[in-house]
Amino acid sequence: MNEEIARSIAVGSLTSLVTMLVCIVIAWVALQQVKFDRILKEPKSFAARLLQILLAVALGYEVGRFFTDYISWSSGLKGFF
Repeated sequence: MNEEIARSIAVGSLTSLVTMLVCIVIAWVALQQVKFDRILKEPKSFAARLLQILLAVALGYEVGRFFTDYISWSSGLKGFF
């Protein structure tokens, strides 16, 4: 019984981790289309790249969290119907 619970937690954690990483990569690709040269003074600088990375992580995390929460909530409804 405890082994089943541990395996379930491990699978859920792995699913969440992969979902977050995929969403961060998708956010990074999407942010490449933003013209930062109109917003920033030096769009090729280290600080500008760091800003892009932080934006990708923040956006990807929120999108990934939405999907993982949605899956969790949906699986919780199995006993309802």
